[in-house]
Amino acid sequence: MTMRGERLATAESVTAGHLQSALSLAPRAMNFFEGGVTTYNLKQKSAILSVNVNIAGPVDCVSQDVSIEMAKHVARLFDCDWGIAATGYASPVPEKNIKELFACYAFYNRRGFTDSGKILAPQASPLQVTIYYTNEILARFLARLLQK
Repeated sequence: MTMRGERLATAESVTAGHLQSALSLAPRAMNFFEGGVTTYNLKQKSAILSVNVNIAGPVDCVSQDVSIEMAKHVARLFDCDWGIAATGYASPVPEKNIKELFACYAFYNRRGFTDSGKILAPQASPLQVTIYYTNEILARFLARLLQK
């Protein structure tokens, strides 16, 4: 990204700031990493990231559409080339019948490129699941960058 002169920001929920932490530890991070936000609920996703309440509300803020909105708006918020977003579940939520652990992620580029996907996680502690998502998202982002 440094060679391309591109910069990025993150919008996180399920990764709980781990994407920001990992990116900040990269060599010359100041040359490409603008920062990020971590929001856990609909109120904050809507207020800070302009996520559409009508899209996010019915899915408990967890879907590929929500992650795309998060990525797009964080890139605009930080005025940078790329937005990376993640939302999902790091532990089961029995009261909502959430048994399968998954994260939805998105990459947004201000030139109009958007990519999103879903990551299934192995059953593990919430911290291990969060780190798993972080590693998977960063690996997929790197693969996407290398394709361009």
